[in-house]
Amino acid sequence: MIVTGTAAGVPFTALPPVGGGPAPLVVTWHMMDAPCTDAAFAAALPLAGVDAWRVHLGMPWCGARAYPEGYELSSRDPMMLYVDPVVRQAVDEFPAALVDLRARFPITDAPIGLVGASLGGAVALTVTASGVVPVAALAVVNAAIRASSVVALISGVTDTPYPWDDASRAAADRLDFIARAADLDGTALLVVSGDEDFPMFRIDAAALADTVPGASLITVPGLAHPLAERPGEEPAPQTPEAKLVDDAITAWFITHLAA
Repeated sequence: MIVTGTAAGVPFTALPPVGGGPAPLVVTWHMMDAPCTDAAFAAALPLAGVDAWRVHLGMPWCGARAYPEGYELSSRDPMMLYVDPVVRQAVDEFPAALVDLRARFPITDAPIGLVGASLGGAVALTVTASGVVPVAALAVVNAAIRASSVVALISGVTDTPYPWDDASRAAADRLDFIARAADLDGTALLVVSGDEDFPMFRIDAAALADTVPGASLITVPGLAHPLAERPGEEPAPQTPEAKLVDDAITAWFITHLAA
């Protein structure tokens, strides 16, 4: 049975393991692109074959917390008014949400699994790199591995060169996980990249998999950036490409989550 609610103010959609009893935890953060809500992401990547509580958290500025000015802010300053505050808020609110989830569901004390897609990937990478909670297995999909690549992508769309300064470069450095690869060592990392994703994201995905010891890269044919049909706010039937991603992450967690 699907469970919805909020954990320390963060919207979530939870999918229980078979039987609903004690099991490890997998937490996900969705895209800002489709699927862009926790419920829609749960439909796109249910990870039904993983014997765990799968809790899909809502990203800031999305769904019930939609921010009407978000698009304008992302165009005006994609680093300091979009990437940095969205990722920082999602990371900062996670510890309290985790405490609430553990109090609510019969989650075991085993190290958890994390999944992040697009900007949600930057959140999952940040949580893992911070060491705030033991992470056994991590999977990222079409992820924002380098904040500078997100900024370059938005600047290309708006045709406005980004005016980097010391503050924005420092913020981007904190969200450069190729440079921070040592902080991910020890976690089983799966990097999933669509072969039709943005070119710079595909380059970053390959570089991250090459840099983190033991990481694995899977390229999904036919997968562009989104994992669902746009706008992706409501749950929808799983696309064939999302099914390939779901199968890959499920197999990864079956192998690495319990370990």
